[in-house]
Amino acid sequence: MWQVAQVTRLFSGVSDTVRGMLWMALAGLIFASFMAIVRHVGTTMNPIQVAFMRYAIGLVFMLPFFLSVTLADLRSARFGLHATRGVMHALGVMCWFYAMSRIPIAEVTAIGFTAPVFAVIGAALFLGEQVRVRRILAVVAGLFGAVVILKPGAGSMDPGVLAMLVAAPVFAAADLVSKVLTRRETGAAVVAYLSVFVTLTIMGPALWVWQAPTLQEWVLMTLTAGLATLGHLCMVRGVKIAEVSALQPIKFLQLFWAALIGYLVFAEVPEATTWIGSAIIVASATYIAHREAVARRTRRTP
Repeated sequence: MWQVAQVTRLFSGVSDTVRGMLWMALAGLIFASFMAIVRHVGTTMNPIQVAFMRYAIGLVFMLPFFLSVTLADLRSARFGLHATRGVMHALGVMCWFYAMSRIPIAEVTAIGFTAPVFAVIGAALFLGEQVRVRRILAVVAGLFGAVVILKPGAGSMDPGVLAMLVAAPVFAAADLVSKVLTRRETGAAVVAYLSVFVTLTIMGPALWVWQAPTLQEWVLMTLTAGLATLGHLCMVRGVKIAEVSALQPIKFLQLFWAALIGYLVFAEVPEATTWIGSAIIVASATYIAHREAVARRTRRTP
């Protein structure tokens, strides 16, 4: 996309780590804007239909990924795993879009930060990865941060919160399947297959609740699909040129953008516990990313 090329030229002349941080910060702003549109559209449309339209229209923006899939990719594709990942991701997406229609944007973002914590647990249970004491403590800290945000016992819990509590570990599980797939398949193929299988999975429930969108809703959903694609491109650029452990704290900026947009557009004011819990979760996820980076460097060193 020409916008990405323009930003690339703008970021030239600085170190890879700083450029990676700038790309990640930009991705966070784009994602927060995308979430605000989803929140607005979700007040008039069923969240499942919103999710389907975002991915169906997004297939057009994913065309470059489809064109980069080769015959070798098709031959080596493990479609059973791709379908499993697509179904899991689709479940997480539907829960996420439902949560967006129910609870403040900042709270959705904060609970979503727990996904890396659940990924560590899943990697230990299902991929046989060694999890040492320090990483276990980071996982416990991340879960404690979620408890701070949720304030159990303070009253009845909104269904949107429960939906996000399902979405976060489901997204983590889908990421673990992705980790297995990328050992033998290219990143472009993994991204392309995910878009197709998620769209197909959500299609059935979406048709069940379908109502004819207005012209404004079509425009907003097209914008949503474009922003989501652009945000992922920015995030991939950042991860490609900088260590994930260095980028992890920058993800906290997405909470700031989400809170700012939520306040300006929807008059949502995040509670102090949301900020405190988010800080604990981000610190936990940052340490986990740091340990993974150290482990990768250790594996590369003979």
